[in-house]
Amino acid sequence: MRILTWNLWWRFGPWEQRRKAILSVLRDARPDVIGLQEVWEAGGENLAEWLAGELDMHWAWGPAGLPPHWRPFVTELGESVGNAVLSRWPITEQEVRRLPSGDGPEEGRVALFALVETERVRVPFFTTHLHSAPFGSAVRCTQVAELARFVAERRAAGDFPPVITGDFNAEPDSDEMRLFAGAKTAPVVPGQTLIDVWRYADPQQPGATWDRANGYLTHPAAVSARIDYIHLGLPGLASRFGVRSVGRAGDGPVDGVWPSDHMAVVADLAVVPDA
Repeated sequence: MRILTWNLWWRFGPWEQRRKAILSVLRDARPDVIGLQEVWEAGGENLAEWLAGELDMHWAWGPAGLPPHWRPFVTELGESVGNAVLSRWPITEQEVRRLPSGDGPEEGRVALFALVETERVRVPFFTTHLHSAPFGSAVRCTQVAELARFVAERRAAGDFPPVITGDFNAEPDSDEMRLFAGAKTAPVVPGQTLIDVWRYADPQQPGATWDRANGYLTHPAAVSARIDYIHLGLPGLASRFGVRSVGRAGDGPVDGVWPSDHMAVVADLAVVPDA
């Protein structure tokens, strides 16, 4: 099962050209299930719906709030943002969960759950986009705690370990990522461990998803970092588990246009349920 997660940078930059580049990357990557963040909806059109139609996939949408610092960039009445799931298999359930803002401004951050019905298993799939301020670790800690509880509530809907994707705006050794994984510190939900699949990647390959090589990262304070993730719930001990490959996609221009300011993470997962 090929999973991909990607922040699509809303309607910033040359968004009309970028969406063609996004589609090209997704066609080449051929993911089975996709978690998308910063997906725009405007003028009766939804980017996720358009991508799903072009790729012949099912889709689910989770509307979120526009962060206050984005409002000066709104150019059309009714522009909005959200998270989305695209799947080559049917999506039979979905739910949007509001995430707390802690001591930060109300941003309307959410997590989207979608139950994906494959031919063999039901996959509880989640995608989210967390608070972005570099100094906002405490806010993100409250958000990952709520996300972990959301995963615990909905994971029983499937018979495959939960898959959680998203732009967490945090580096792997941060408090919030350790708290969410529940492996290097006490988990939010007792007994729930969530594996960062990049831990199985070739250590020699580039891992930054927010990368100074990207043509849109022009701010002098920008640093390269891995802030986009695919997590997998710990399978049962009798399961045969494997991450066949992990890497980046969307890590270069398409016909001269960078698709997004983020690079995508793509992983091939294999989990055979307990006998």
